Amino acid sequence: MKAPNVYSADCPTRQILDRVGDKWAVLILLLLREQPIRFNQLRRTIEGISQKMLSQVLKSLERDGLIRRRAIATVPVTVEYSITPLGATLAAAVDPLRDWAEHHLKEVLVAQRRYDAQSRSEAA
Repeated sequence: MKAPNVYSADCPTRQILDRVGDKWAVLILLLLREQPIRFNQLRRTIEGISQKMLSQVLKSLERDGLIRRRAIATVPVTVEYSITPLGATLAAAVDPLRDWAEHHLKEVLVAQRRYDAQSRSEAA
């Protein structure tokens, strides 16, 4: 088998990078690292995610083997999600990115304001 080339348009590695680049997927994985969580609790905890988007991302993460879905026989049925060992390795890999974003947020915001101000003055 040929070695993956992430720069090639048909490289399957890009599918994994899509997951890593999806903010919702990253947030879900980081939450599930702590403990299994029910669908509605995920929806309440992750502000801004729609029910439809949450459902889609959870299905993608499950398909990729990163999370596990468990239906609990209640009325109505309760669904709980947990992270798999594979998902835990990805969560550990992306957590430093979360940490970087939190530590450099002010610098990025300053750079954005400077860029926007410069763009406005050049357009005038």
